[in-house]
Amino acid sequence: MIVLVEAMQVVLPILCGVAGLLVGAAIVLFIPAFKKARSNKTAQKIIRDAEIKAEHITKNAQLDGKQAVYEMKQEANKEIHERKQEVVNQENKLSQREQNIDRRDAALLQKETALEQKNETLTRRLKDVDKKEADLQEKIDSIIVELEKVAQMSTQEAKDELMDRVESKISQEIAAYIKNKEDEAKETADEKAKELLGMACAKFAQEVTMDKTVSVVALPSDEMKGRIIGREGRNIRTIEQLCGVDLIIDDTPEVITVSCFNPIRREVARMSLEALIKDGRIQPGRIEEIVEKSKREVEESIHKTGQEIAFKLGLPKINKELLDYVGRLKYRTSYGQNALEHSVEVAYLTGMMAAELGLDQNLAKRAGLLHDIGKAVDFEVEGSHVELGSRLAKKYGEPEVVINSIESHHGDVPAKSIIANLVQAADTLSAARPGARSEMLENYIKRIEQLEEICKSYDGVYQSYALQSGRELRVMVVPDKIDDIGAFRLAREIKERIENEMTYPGQIKVSVIREYRAVETAK
Repeated sequence: MIVLVEAMQVVLPILCGVAGLLVGAAIVLFIPAFKKARSNKTAQKIIRDAEIKAEHITKNAQLDGKQAVYEMKQEANKEIHERKQEVVNQENKLSQREQNIDRRDAALLQKETALEQKNETLTRRLKDVDKKEADLQEKIDSIIVELEKVAQMSTQEAKDELMDRVESKISQEIAAYIKNKEDEAKETADEKAKELLGMACAKFAQEVTMDKTVSVVALPSDEMKGRIIGREGRNIRTIEQLCGVDLIIDDTPEVITVSCFNPIRREVARMSLEALIKDGRIQPGRIEEIVEKSKREVEESIHKTGQEIAFKLGLPKINKELLDYVGRLKYRTSYGQNALEHSVEVAYLTGMMAAELGLDQNLAKRAGLLHDIGKAVDFEVEGSHVELGSRLAKKYGEPEVVINSIESHHGDVPAKSIIANLVQAADTLSAARPGARSEMLENYIKRIEQLEEICKSYDGVYQSYALQSGRELRVMVVPDKIDDIGAFRLAREIKERIENEMTYPGQIKVSVIREYRAVETAK
């Protein structure tokens, strides 16, 4: 019994498990079938609803299509009606145009007929005129033949004589007219120029100073000459080699002359000699120290001078290296006139005249200051000061007006601006004012002789005189060979030759004098 109970305790759980498995399997097998049947019913219902909706949509679409076809038919009928009306209007317009063209054609035919009639009338008249002209020409030819017989002169000869008389008369009238107009223009221009230059001179006055091309160093005594020369000339040789100058020690008491074509070297030598004389220790070693110190002082002076001049003139933004060249002009002279003072004077005069004319005053001052900048290097570099100045201005980026003013202030190239012309005028004014420059006697005599030779080369001139140091030229002419108009023409030609062939400061006035005297002696 116990065994049976224990067996039942073991078998019963197994049976329960198997039963549970069978029930689970049944549920698993029957649930999908149930779901499938339910899904089929739902699908059939959805299909029936879709078929009903599709039927309604089809009916609505048919109704909408019929309505759209009807509306399109109405619009097409309306458009066809409008097109027909437009065609009718175009036909009416074309009909009117055809009528207008017909009327114009008729009018043109009438005008063409009238023109043909007028053309025939003119043709007949032209034939009559040609016939009358031929008859008239025959009469004129016969009259000319008779006139030639009476005058004993051919027609061509008469024409030549008439043309000669007319040409002579017209040339005199043209010369007189040109003279009058030039006199008027010169009078007006001279008045304006004199007013402008007078104003500039009145506003700017600068002392006249004359510089020399040699430097003279004063000595405390003649004994100092021997100390400067040194034993066997070693001191003087050292100074000359270091400074690049020549020391002239002659019989002139208590004076040593420093000679050199380079003004900066000459200034270094002068300062060195004065420092050595003051120091008293004159020997090669000390000379080297003093010369180096003098060179530094001269360089500092050059730089400081350039800066001061730019500040004095109120010129900003000038290259520092270019200002050093401006400072070098302090030691350069031209015919005894200091180049820096001349450049500053030209800058002031140009600026004043530019201000009166309403031009850029600072640009005019800049052009005036730099017009002779080439003189700062012309003693070291080959070339004229105009060429060298132009190169420096281009190198340091100066404006085109300044470059042209440098190139044209001596007439080497044409002036391209009013400022360039003002620089020419100011340069001439600064150089030509009394006492500004000295001139060698030989050059002065050559200029006077050249002036008189130009005058005497013309036929009809029997005497010429150069007055006021060559600033006025008086030409005496033979009155029988040159008339009043010819005197004016001669003065003009002489003036042009002087401008083209000569170089001279300032202006030269040419006066041609024609005097006719009738002299009788009562006895």
